[in-house]
Amino acid sequence: MPVLIHVDGRSVTLEQFQKDFSATLPPGQNLSSEEKEELKRAFLVQVIDRELALAEAENLGITVTPTEVEEALQEYRRDYPAGAFEEMLRERGITLDSWQRELTQNLLMEKVVRQAAYTGVTVEEEEVAAHYQEHREDFDRPEQVRARQIVLSTEAEGQRILGLLRQGEPFAEMARQHSLSPDGEQGGDLGFFARGEMPPEFDAVVFSLPVGRLSDLVKSEYGYHIFLVEERRKAMRLGLDSVQDEIRAELRAEKEDQAYQEWLRKLRVQAAIEVNWSLI
Repeated sequence: MPVLIHVDGRSVTLEQFQKDFSATLPPGQNLSSEEKEELKRAFLVQVIDRELALAEAENLGITVTPTEVEEALQEYRRDYPAGAFEEMLRERGITLDSWQRELTQNLLMEKVVRQAAYTGVTVEEEEVAAHYQEHREDFDRPEQVRARQIVLSTEAEGQRILGLLRQGEPFAEMARQHSLSPDGEQGGDLGFFARGEMPPEFDAVVFSLPVGRLSDLVKSEYGYHIFLVEERRKAMRLGLDSVQDEIRAELRAEKEDQAYQEWLRKLRVQAAIEVNWSLI
């Protein structure tokens, strides 16, 4: 079985590489040979980086336990309805065993990166404050409204539901029962949004609608809408106290990415990497 990649005593066969690469391709999408070749070379770099990290995990004696793998598997399953996870694997042509192998590798990589690459990464309070001062305009929050909607397929149905709402039927309950929009399950709640984040037809209504007042029917390409504005937020500049956690997370992510890239660069320099390009 021909070996495509050697990395510090670890090897990846051509068969395994092709199988893993195929699993990354979007199902049913037709790609040109040039696009596929470009994706394959990018994936090759990812595989080499993965093998470098896994080799370093071996050197440092870092492992993941079966319990950690099982907990992560159950976490993934929670995002799918019953049977949908297995169906997703079948559609992608992936066995549960191969998916668990990849999951185990990913967990191991996360652990070694956390312990080896991110060591010493900190974000000081002074850095957070300096970032806030340098980017104060980024924390200007525009006027926002929190609204609910009900979407109906026809004008007649829209007028009927609007009539029931005007007679006092609860908006959220009517949305759950009748709305065609996915947010109907949450009572039609659209959350807070600013101008330009929703279709223009929405903005023209909700930003002029008083709190607690029902809109008339609003026609869009999605159907016929009824809106209820529940709350307004005036435009304001957020203070440091309210955004410091967001800034700290952003700065930490930047530092961790830099640390990870530097760690990989050192591993590449130190490692013995061989690729049989004739097989690609």
